[in-house]
Amino acid sequence: MFLNLKTAVAAIALSAVAGTAFARDLVINFDDLNPGPKKGFEDAVAKFQEENPDINVIVNINDREAHKTAIRNFLTADAPDVTSWYPGNRMAPFVDAGLFQPVDDVWEENGFNEDLSAIKATMSRDGKIWGVPYSYYQWGIYYRKDIFDLLELEEPQTWDELMSACAKMKENGVTPFTIGTKFLWTAAGVFDYINLRTNGYDVHNALTAGEIKYTDPRIVATFDNWEQLIDECGFVANHASMSWQDAIAPFANGDAAMYVMGNFSVDGYKNAGLTEEQIDFMPFPTIDAAIPPAEEAPADAFFIPTNAKNVEDAKKWLAFVARPDVQTEWNKTIGQLPINSKADISDDKFIQEGFALLNAATGLAQFYDRDAPAAMAKAGMEGFQEFMLDPSKKDAILQRLDEVQAEVY
Repeated sequence: MFLNLKTAVAAIALSAVAGTAFARDLVINFDDLNPGPKKGFEDAVAKFQEENPDINVIVNINDREAHKTAIRNFLTADAPDVTSWYPGNRMAPFVDAGLFQPVDDVWEENGFNEDLSAIKATMSRDGKIWGVPYSYYQWGIYYRKDIFDLLELEEPQTWDELMSACAKMKENGVTPFTIGTKFLWTAAGVFDYINLRTNGYDVHNALTAGEIKYTDPRIVATFDNWEQLIDECGFVANHASMSWQDAIAPFANGDAAMYVMGNFSVDGYKNAGLTEEQIDFMPFPTIDAAIPPAEEAPADAFFIPTNAKNVEDAKKWLAFVARPDVQTEWNKTIGQLPINSKADISDDKFIQEGFALLNAATGLAQFYDRDAPAAMAKAGMEGFQEFMLDPSKKDAILQRLDEVQAEVY
């Protein structure tokens, strides 16, 4: 159930305008109770309330998994004026069902077609734009620079170089990769990157849209490369019993040297005792030089439900959240990248590296469990974990995923 409250920071802003008669309510549903994201959102609400004292902002905050379960119900039953959700194929069911409103006018009136151009494609469907993003972040390989230096290893640029680096790590008693697949989506990150480097951005989108099968030779090639990664590099033991946070421990204690993960993980490394000098970041290596580099860059966005009661102020909120000054402060708080090209970028080295990486990308994938429908994503990620535990089951897993795909789409 949603936590319904006027946030503490909004209450402070309200006290400054005591006695003001609110002209109207604006109800916003938000999907993250973690301290950093929650604070970033609440700070933005307070600033918006201060600038718009005639609007009574009512905030409903829930955690992400519960929000995913509740969204279809509240969009059809008692819709808020704004809700957070995800771009790409994750927004498609609600767009296709007529539950989100197009917001092309917000983009046009605020110059977002230029300033948010990097993310425009993934916010678009059927020739219209359906929401406004407020943040995104890079994925890639975080690695122990001190271990690489000790073993005299350079960042591998190619798949063959990665295999060679893994061999040297294993010779010296270091497991190349850590991972925790207890909650499945971490395995999807590895799958996505191998698939993007094996086949490219268009195949990623075709697979998650149900247009090609899992037994397609191109996807089989992805799994063959993944099997090579498991055999020649390897992941920490017992990863199926570990969360992504648990998997930081072997990375921090030097048992493992690399982690395919998103930038939100950096605080976890530092909290585990690693210094910034011990950690570095690199793009996932090239597998096929003919494939243009696409990257994983999940974005978070706001949408206006079709049944919203206060569309005028909902559009004000969407215009506000993508403003350069708001983007700068919000993403500084949450340690992620602003999508507005005119926003200031943090001088944090990982943010800087992520900014350069994503600006050079030919496509930005929204991550497997956001790009694929929920039922397909669940089955796919279960298959990915099963494959990591026993690659000999590859053919059976791919056949099963074809069967699920036929039902889901």
